[in-house]
Parts: sequence; structure tokens; C-alpha cells
Amino acid sequence: MSTDIATLRGLAHLARLEFDETREQQMLGDLNNILDFVAQLEGLDTTGVEPLVHLSQEVNVLRPDEAHNTVSHQEGLRNAPRKDSDYFRVPKVLE
Repeated sequence: MSTDIATLRGLAHLARLEFDETREQQMLGDLNNILDFVAQLEGLDTTGVEPLVHLSQEVNVLRPDEAHNTVSHQEGLRNAPRKDSDYFRVPKVLE
């Protein structure tokens, strides 16, 4: 399977890429090499091969997710550049 320069230019347009003429020829060769490799993989007999779901048999051991405050409300506001009683003051975003 090989692609032509028009297909490469269409793909480059979709990907918002620009190539000069030298780079375009190099990319065309690289793309054709990739497609040839994929064609070789398609020809392999994979009957009896189990799908790979996980790369290893290891299982993550995670701690239980427990919500708790590590910083009090007052400590959180202590270093605020601007605050208004119990809230952070921030610049207006919407008009």
C-alpha cells in the first residue's frame, strides 16, 4: 500500500501541518514505510492469541479514599493576596 503526494497534502491539511518540498518527500517516504509495516502485521496469523488487556499481572494496592481537611479555612485564606471575610477576592472574569 502506498500513498501519493495528494493524500499526504490532505492529511497535512487536516493536521494543520506545513512542509516544504524536501520535507514533503521525506514525510511521504516515512508514511509509506509505516503503512507497509502495518500491512505486514495484518498478514500475521493471530488465531489462538489472547488479547492483551494488561501489560503485567501486578495489581495496584491503593489506600482507601477518605476525605479530610488538611488545611483549615482560616489557614487557606491567610496568604490570600485579597480576601473578603470568608472568600478569596479575584479579578472579574465575565462582563
